Amino acid sequence: MKNTFNQDHFEAEMRQHFDNLQRDLKDPVVEAAAYSLFSGGKRMRPRILQLSYELFTDAGVERCRPFQFALEMIHTYSLIHDDLPAMDNDTMRRGKPSCHIAYGEATAILAGDLLLNLAYETMIDACLRSGGRQPLEAMNVISRAAGASGMILGQSQDIAFEKRESVSVAEIEEMQELKTAALFKSAILAGAILGGSDTAQQELLLEFGNKVGLAFQIRDDLLDSISNEQELGKSIGKDERDNKKTYLTVQGYEAATQRLAELNEEAKIILFKLEADGLDTYELRQLTEQLETRKM
Repeated sequence: MKNTFNQDHFEAEMRQHFDNLQRDLKDPVVEAAAYSLFSGGKRMRPRILQLSYELFTDAGVERCRPFQFALEMIHTYSLIHDDLPAMDNDTMRRGKPSCHIAYGEATAILAGDLLLNLAYETMIDACLRSGGRQPLEAMNVISRAAGASGMILGQSQDIAFEKRESVSVAEIEEMQELKTAALFKSAILAGAILGGSDTAQQELLLEFGNKVGLAFQIRDDLLDSISNEQELGKSIGKDERDNKKTYLTVQGYEAATQRLAELNEEAKIILFKLEADGLDTYELRQLTEQLETRKM
């Protein structure tokens, strides 16, 4: 069973999906939403969802595509809002002016709202078309990860930690599990559900998603310190400037690098367990290695 994620195909299909849903509306909010959604990006969450889905089925991607679109819309909305002056106050995203810089704060807020609601429209339409329980379960997983018990709570903790003098490593991990890893876990679990996995396989993949999500965030924290704006596509040095509590700012470079390596090794061990169950995890293994050394 061959795992494939063609980013060019995904981009074209998501653009067509967005344009069809917006029915060529000519409004600044729609333009701002499209500006951020199609400004580039790694598309890591939809990629993970598809790789997980294809572990269990060789059916076409039509079944999982709407949930891939929805995840990327949710992720992009979170970036738009995260960049706002009241949040992280970042002026650059993916090598371009942040949405609120390009379109103004009010329009950026509404553009984020549009993408979040569009994500739910997309998933609900898919559930209505396909019927059965699996699409609803996948939607439930993604919705919970994006909400008050997932990403939103993590964002809130991140803001609260800025005002505290000290934060423990355990608190950092809990916050990052919610803020970043939750969407990674939802991507891999939703894909597995749509593909027809069993409970034991889902539990292993959830654990894998958590490890990869935490590793992704730690690598982000490291890049904020060692990269440059041209390569990274966003402002650097912000974590230290804004008193952000991250593995790097709390534990230092060496400890953060060591934790990143540990998480990636633990993720690979989980993949070995899945391989013993007869699954081809080669693409997920390659992805794990790429995330450990990525430059952007």
